[in-house]
Amino acid sequence: MSHVIQTAELDWHQVDGIEVPVSKQFGDVYFSKDNGLLETRHVFLHGNDLATRLANLTDYQYFSVGETGFGTGLNILALWQMWQHCRPDNHSHLHAMSVEKFPLTKADLIRALNAWPELQPLAEQLIQQYPLPLAGCHRLSFPEERFSLDLWLGDAHDVFPNMEKIHPVDAWFLDGFAPSCNPDMWQEQVLNHIVRLSDYGTTFASFSVAGVLKRGLKQHGIQITRPRGFGHKREMLKACWLKPVLDSDNDTTTHQMLTEASKPISTKQRQIAIIGAGIAGLSCAWAFAQRGHAVTLYDQTAPLAGGSGNPLALLNPKLCPIEQSHEHLMTLAWQHALRHYASFQAFRPIQVNQMALKNAEDLLGLANEYPQQVLSTSSAQDCGMATEFPSLKLLQAGVVSPHALRDQMLQHPLIQFQQATIKNFVSDDTLQVFDSQDQHLGDFDHVIVCCARQSQAFFEHYPVLKPIRGQVSWVENPEHTLASDQAYSYGGYCMQLNPEQLILGASFYPNREDSEVLAEDHVHNFNLIHSVFPNYAQSLPATSTWQGRASVRAQTQDYFPVLGRLDDATEIYSLAGLGSKGFLFAPLCSEILAAKILSAACPVPSSLLKKLDIQRFVKKTKPKKPYFNAQPNAQTEN
Repeated sequence: MSHVIQTAELDWHQVDGIEVPVSKQFGDVYFSKDNGLLETRHVFLHGNDLATRLANLTDYQYFSVGETGFGTGLNILALWQMWQHCRPDNHSHLHAMSVEKFPLTKADLIRALNAWPELQPLAEQLIQQYPLPLAGCHRLSFPEERFSLDLWLGDAHDVFPNMEKIHPVDAWFLDGFAPSCNPDMWQEQVLNHIVRLSDYGTTFASFSVAGVLKRGLKQHGIQITRPRGFGHKREMLKACWLKPVLDSDNDTTTHQMLTEASKPISTKQRQIAIIGAGIAGLSCAWAFAQRGHAVTLYDQTAPLAGGSGNPLALLNPKLCPIEQSHEHLMTLAWQHALRHYASFQAFRPIQVNQMALKNAEDLLGLANEYPQQVLSTSSAQDCGMATEFPSLKLLQAGVVSPHALRDQMLQHPLIQFQQATIKNFVSDDTLQVFDSQDQHLGDFDHVIVCCARQSQAFFEHYPVLKPIRGQVSWVENPEHTLASDQAYSYGGYCMQLNPEQLILGASFYPNREDSEVLAEDHVHNFNLIHSVFPNYAQSLPATSTWQGRASVRAQTQDYFPVLGRLDDATEIYSLAGLGSKGFLFAPLCSEILAAKILSAACPVPSSLLKKLDIQRFVKKTKPKKPYFNAQPNAQTEN
């Protein structure tokens, strides 16, 4: 099975002055020639009774909608528009999940959505975050709208089995090309996983009343009706998974006529304590505050005092072969981080020249696998600095100013920072947090430990995190500045820190915990750049004039971060072990942790979630069988 994403090939038909896209792959239109928007409202919105259900959401209630074919995004935009009109004035949240095998190019998406002027304000926001055609889950967040979208790119046969069920889907848009044009979408395997991701109370709506769809739902006990379809279509499908109820009078099974989803769920604002104010702690705080929850952030010194406090952070992923990209942490985290940081003034787009120092053929070959707007290659002569090495250019990357990011995050009204050394937690009805003087600091619903190697002090069996010393250097280079939109990666890295200074590094010393700035590390960083760009290195001032910062990173044994909770009986979680990729990993890992804690959709496949689970390091012991079981009534012989 291939995980390479092929974009949709389209023809365009003019219908009453409207351009209607037609799929060449499936020979079917993307939306009704009569009125696609009205059909969407009739079939999917009204078919799932969404106007009433969304208007009745209680404070902090989460509601999810699943869709089997994203297409032009018309259904999602219509849902979003309805949400704007009927959402209650509280902290409820609407989340949509959609799967698409052949996504439209951004240019085609813009062209298709021009047919609906009333949706343009929402369409523009969607287009701004529209992802690259790379397999996997792409989370698009619109926090001011209390709306989010997970766009899963890939074949439904691959995607649905790998979706983690943390919160059941409340309503389904069973969309896609007609079963006669795209029979694979409507197969039993796909429908089985759609039902797996659902629960009692989930509703379903579809323009199709094909036998394969009706049979697939009925075999799970889902109740089907066929009301009138839109326009000339005689009927559509409307279904609900009703809860079986045993009639105590005659021992017969009936069905509960009110859906579970229609019942208000008791929810509240969560009080969350986060221990450690590095990029992991700050990102977690932001994720929960953006959802309306109150966060108290603790650190024994100050935010970014540890490994996250360098002057500049480079988002520089090592990409995998594209066949693995749908579940490759670094690739998925890179895509998510670019969207996440784009909303902060601390972010600046940049391109990264990854120098091919070894295995050049494999590295440069990635440019032929990924979409053109992702990667390109440069010969040694075209590098921009004299070198003997070719390079792979990452066209979409960025840098983050950590301290500017920290300042903006801490301005959030729901994030409060306190300097304190946390000693322990006492679990009762709530989690009570105490400092080193045994002072009670507050009661919380959840505690998240994000203090790198110090995290193990709060847990009995915490995964081993090895220390890695690293030092970055910066040096005056006003006469030999690099292009502000270019960075270079070569085992170390270099780029402009500001118009007057170059930043470069970093040293890498496992199993060292010292954090003094050392002259020998400046020399190490000089030797790194000199080995790749000797002429440029010679233009830099003597290392005795360099400045720097040293810190200790925390790395797991398998190089994957750890997140989750070690003890399922408590609400104490952890996120740590991000190594040297903290700014790259933290935004996505925070979303995963928020999903676990708040019972919401997870933005990564189950296969990757298992690789990140903190419990993967817990040794599972099998009970030993005794060599001899004494018989209770056995007689001993003399």
